[in-house]
Amino acid sequence: MSAIITAFLLTFSTLCKPTVVLGILSRPTNVNLTSYNMNLVLRWNPSKGAANNLVYRTEYKTSVTPYTTGCVNISTLECDFTRLIHPSITENGKYTGRVRAQLGSESSAWMESNHITLDKDTIIGSPNVSLLSNGAAIEVSIIDPVMVISTLRNVYIFATYEITYWKDSQKHKAKHISNIQQNRVVLNDLDPWTKYCVKVQIKTERNPSPSKPSRIFCESTTNEQEPPWVAAMLTFVFMAMAAALVVIVVVYRKSISRFLCPTDSLPQHFKEYLLAPPNSNIYLVMQNSHPPEEIYHKVRIIEDDRTVEERGPLVVEMTASNKESDVPKCGRHKGEIISRGDIKATETQ
Repeated sequence: MSAIITAFLLTFSTLCKPTVVLGILSRPTNVNLTSYNMNLVLRWNPSKGAANNLVYRTEYKTSVTPYTTGCVNISTLECDFTRLIHPSITENGKYTGRVRAQLGSESSAWMESNHITLDKDTIIGSPNVSLLSNGAAIEVSIIDPVMVISTLRNVYIFATYEITYWKDSQKHKAKHISNIQQNRVVLNDLDPWTKYCVKVQIKTERNPSPSKPSRIFCESTTNEQEPPWVAAMLTFVFMAMAAALVVIVVVYRKSISRFLCPTDSLPQHFKEYLLAPPNSNIYLVMQNSHPPEEIYHKVRIIEDDRTVEERGPLVVEMTASNKESDVPKCGRHKGEIISRGDIKATETQ
């Protein structure tokens, strides 16, 4: 009876933990060694039904050296060997990686990866490209991608660029320029006032695959091309003026400081005179005076055809309000002119 119970428990334990077979953990799967811009990364998948608390140990070797310890007791599913403290990785080395799972004191068997030669199998990233319009031409500037180990030109001495350019919306008519080693290229055969788009790739003699293509950049041409000496002259004049200004400030800094922040002050009696309120009689009268009151007198003027000698002096009839006034006042006279035909008009003098 006890034997049956023991067999049942062993069977149940095996079904609940499929990663353990005869006391050994199952190995990781899909182990793959890759390289991007000369790094060296080992990636894998856990075995089917693996426990969540598994940790992994990785190692790598070259074709002439034994395995070297990589990442230890990690829970992630990848290990970048180039990020180790003392990685013994060279640009043209041939590498193999391996990984095993661990759970407590139990360990799975090692699972090896593929073999890669770093400079032949690494994926080269896309270059950085910038465009500068100069009249009816466009200058293309190229910057190599940053490598984890060494630089692109140290690894691939004869690396070249392939430039593809086309008119905007006419990519099917694209033109290509190959085998370029300079990182600055001027595209001259362009139409003025036209928008062009550019893409660049890197090709090497050792890596059969070209780099990833750069982003597509577009720039428009113009029809006015300034000679290069104009920009150089403007730059020289600006720098000369800046240098002269710095020299003047340094030489005359004390004079400038005294001018901006003078130490001398006005005499006290002069300050009091300027700050004292005005006490002139004319000024006080002007402040307290009021505009004079204007008085209008209504007069009536009768006009006829007689001459001055015939009609005598002009008769002026004062209004009743003016007759009652005993005090003479200065002012304007408002009167009525009565002309022939009994037409009346009012005039202000």
